[in-house]
Amino acid sequence: MSLGVLLAVLGAAFLHALWNAMIKVGSSKIGGMVVLSVMEVPIGLAVALNRPLLNIEALPWVLAAGCTHFGYKFFLTHAYDHGDLSRVYPIARGAAPMVVAIVGALFLPDAISRAQYAGIVVLGLGILMMARGVFTDGESRRLLPFALGSAAATASYTLIDGLGARVSGDAIAYVGWIFVLDGILFASGMVLWRGWGVLAGGLRGWALGGVASAASYGAYAVSIWAMTVAPIAVVAALRETSILFAVLIGWLWFGERMRPMKALAGVLIVAGVVLTRL
Repeated sequence: MSLGVLLAVLGAAFLHALWNAMIKVGSSKIGGMVVLSVMEVPIGLAVALNRPLLNIEALPWVLAAGCTHFGYKFFLTHAYDHGDLSRVYPIARGAAPMVVAIVGALFLPDAISRAQYAGIVVLGLGILMMARGVFTDGESRRLLPFALGSAAATASYTLIDGLGARVSGDAIAYVGWIFVLDGILFASGMVLWRGWGVLAGGLRGWALGGVASAASYGAYAVSIWAMTVAPIAVVAALRETSILFAVLIGWLWFGERMRPMKALAGVLIVAGVVLTRL
């Protein structure tokens, strides 16, 4: 992986943590995610309609990605109803690289070095340490099934997207069409379930949703592009440095406590990133 690709993926990781923090700001996490999803549709269309047509082979991957993104958003928003950003985010994101690495080793043709696998393991240890507060600090354990459900969906769409982008003919257009389908599916599903009230976010809510949606697209598009030029498992692991950014945002923005274990976990995450570069 080149230095340019590394920096691009780290930038995408920051954008991912940022839009999650924006969802956490609102009183209704489902409402915030629905507004973000609605805003994804015009963003996705604006991108996709200005790019080459996708190869027909990519359509099943787009459909599969849209469905798994629905599950990801559903579980993530419910997890945020029960826990802090700096706890939910590490658990929700932490298990995904481990699953991707195992599946990649068994079924994908990418060549992963021992150092890169060591980096993924170290990164995973840091992520697990970051999430330990749910067991030791008296926080609600109701977030766990939702956070783990989000992690399972993340692992699924990571593999789907990495393979789909490779056959799409244009990774940017691929992401654009996924945004369109994902936005329509999630917003429609939540309106049918919760009613039109989930769309009542006010001017500030819609503005925040628009910014969060743009950040989400930037994070997603860069990551998918990186998977077309670098091993999927390594990109997936580097994306999880967004956990470090999320912890810092939680500390500086939401006033969440920065405990010594969080700092140590951050060091492990950075060490994992370094190892993936060897």
